[in-house]
Amino acid sequence: MTDKTLSDTPQPADFWRSLYYFNLYRLALAGLLAFLAVVFGASLTLGSRNWKLFLAASFVYVAAAASSFLFLKLRHPRFNWQLAGQVGSDIIVLSVLSYASGGIQSSLGLLLLVSLAAAGMISRGKITLFFAALASIAALLEHSYAVLYSDAAVAQYIQVGLLCVSYFAVAWLAHTLAKYAVDSQKLAQRRGYDLVSLSEANRLVMRDMQDGVLVVDEQGMIMQMNPGAERLLRKSISPGSALSDNFPILFGQYAMWKQTGDASRDTLQLGAGAQIRLRFVPIGRDTVRGAVIFLEDMQRVQAEAQQIKLAALGRLTANIAHEVRNPLSAISYATELLQEEQGDARQQRMLKIVLDNTQRINQIVQDVMQLNRRDRAQPEMLELGAVLQTFVEEFELAEHIEPGVMVLSCVPDTAISFDRCHLRQVLWNLCGNALRHGRKLPGSLRLMMSVVNNRVILAVQDDGPGVAAEQQGKLFEPFFTTAVDGTGLGLYIARELCEANGASLEYHAVEGQAGACFHVTFGEIDRSGGGYGYGG
Repeated sequence: MTDKTLSDTPQPADFWRSLYYFNLYRLALAGLLAFLAVVFGASLTLGSRNWKLFLAASFVYVAAAASSFLFLKLRHPRFNWQLAGQVGSDIIVLSVLSYASGGIQSSLGLLLLVSLAAAGMISRGKITLFFAALASIAALLEHSYAVLYSDAAVAQYIQVGLLCVSYFAVAWLAHTLAKYAVDSQKLAQRRGYDLVSLSEANRLVMRDMQDGVLVVDEQGMIMQMNPGAERLLRKSISPGSALSDNFPILFGQYAMWKQTGDASRDTLQLGAGAQIRLRFVPIGRDTVRGAVIFLEDMQRVQAEAQQIKLAALGRLTANIAHEVRNPLSAISYATELLQEEQGDARQQRMLKIVLDNTQRINQIVQDVMQLNRRDRAQPEMLELGAVLQTFVEEFELAEHIEPGVMVLSCVPDTAISFDRCHLRQVLWNLCGNALRHGRKLPGSLRLMMSVVNNRVILAVQDDGPGVAAEQQGKLFEPFFTTAVDGTGLGLYIARELCEANGASLEYHAVEGQAGACFHVTFGEIDRSGGGYGYGG
C-alpha cells in the first residue's frame, strides 16, 4: 500500500467506521474528564495546578469530540483531514490538561499513546510518525513553559524525553501492525475470491457431469449430490440425509470400502437392470474424513464403446468398399460385353446371374460408403410440408406409382432443421420399404405429420404384413434384412443420418391394423411468427 498523508483519494467505508469508533472513544474520555472536574473539583490531582483551566479544556474537548460526529456524517472534509483534526485536537487538549494537572507527573500525557496508536491503525500510513513528532513537540513546549512560569523541575526533562520516545515507539509499532493487517486483509480477500471461484467451478462441473457424484462424510451422511447421481439412483436427496436410510446397498459398499480399502464388487446392480460402476476416492490425507463416490453408468459406457466400434467399422468398411468398386465395375462391364455376344440360353442365364449379383454387391458398396456421410451434415431450415410435397411427386414419378397410393397429411407452417440431402435419403428409404411391403392400393402408403410435446413427428405407414415381434429389435442392426435382395443397411443408415441431424428414427407397431409404421421425431420447435419454427 502506498503511504499517503493528506491524499485526496476517497477512503473505503471501513476507514470511516474506524474513525467513528475512535471519535466515540474521544467523546467518552472527554466526558469522563469533564465529569471528574465537575463532581470532584480540586480535591483530585486533576487540575491541581490550574483547576479552572482543566475544567475549561475538558468542556472544549467534549465540544470538539461531539462536533466531529457531524463532520463524520457529512464525510466532509476528507478522511485524512478529519483524522488530522481529531489527533491534533487530542494533542493540544491533552497537553493543556497535563499542564493544568501538574505536568509530566500527572501522567495525562500517556493518554496520547492511545490516540497515536489509534491513528496508526486507522490511517495505515507513516503520517502516524508526524503525529508522534507533534505530540513530542507539544510535550516539550508544555514542560518548558511549566519550567519558565511554574514550579516544574528541569530534571523532569528526562521523563519528558522518555515520554516522547514512547510516542515514536507506539506510532511505529502501530504503523507496522497496520501494514501487516492490511496485507492479511488483502490475502484473505484473494483467498475468498479464489474460494468463491472454486466453489462455482465445482458446482458447474458437478452439474454438467454425466457420471453421478456423491460426497459423504465418515459417518455416511450425504453432503452433496449432483443431478447425475439423482438420475442414476432415481432419487433426489437433500444434504444431511443418511446414506444408509436412502441407499442401503450403496452404504454397504461404502462401509466395506472403509474397512478393507476396496469395494467388493466393481459394479452395483440397481432396479430395471441398471448397472453402476462404483469408485471411492477418500477425502483427507492422513485420516479419512469421508469419500467422494463416483457412479458410472455402465449402459452409457457400453453404448459409447459400441459407437466407437461402429465408427471404426464404418471407416474400415468404407475403405474396403472403395477398393471393391473398381474390380466390381470391371466384372460388371465384362459381363455386359459377354451378354452382347450370341450364346446359348444357359450361358445367357449364367451371365444374367453374374450381372444381378454384381449389381447387388455394388448397391451394398454404395450403402456402405454412405456411412461416412453422417459426419458431413449441413442442416438448414426447411418447411417440411413443402419438402414432403416435392418428394411425393418425385417418388411417384420415379417408382411409377398410381395417383392416390401415397397419401400426405401435413401440418402447415412447420419448419425443421435438417440436411436436405439426408432428409431425402431417409424418406426414400422408408417409402421404398413401405412400397415394397405394401399392397399398392389407394392409401397404402401414408405420410402423416403431427406435433406432440412441442416436437414434429413424421410417420411413414404402409398396409403390408408388418414386422414380426421377434424381428423388431433387429430392424436397425447393420446387414439385417427380411428381403431376399436387400442389403440390410438402409434402415441403419437412415437412423444414423437422423441422429446426425438431431432427430430420431423408431419403429412403432400399429395396434389393430396391418402394416408397419416408422416415426421420424425432429427437434423441439417454437411458435414464433405465427407458425412453427425449429428450436433446437
